[in-house]
Amino acid sequence: MFRRLGAQVMVSGQIGPEDVGRAAGIAVIVNNRPDGEEPGQPSSAQIEAAARDAGLAYHHIPVAGAISPDAIERVAALLEEGSGMLLFCRSGTRSAYLWALAERRRGADGEALIARAAEAGYDLEPLRPYL
Repeated sequence: MFRRLGAQVMVSGQIGPEDVGRAAGIAVIVNNRPDGEEPGQPSSAQIEAAARDAGLAYHHIPVAGAISPDAIERVAALLEEGSGMLLFCRSGTRSAYLWALAERRRGADGEALIARAAEAGYDLEPLRPYL
């Protein structure tokens, strides 16, 4: 379920409140799904409550369509903190894209980001021009 992109970062498809405590070493959860994206999806508030109950920080940075510069900046700032982080969306792809764009913003090498994502099962080729 959780795929590692770096020493401190994992991505995942949709999680539920019951999944919050399953990622060892995680201090921050970042939800990249807009509420109501599909029927039956847990709400941001439900996952936030579970995260807070588990003593984890929680951030809702929804991505629908294009990834905004604000979303990239917010994730880059969280990455700067260096805490273990889990980003999630429906399948994990948007979260992997957002992670890569934020890491590139922080100065990471684009080819290295593409390779790390590929090892975790995510194809960043559509982002190559931006990395």
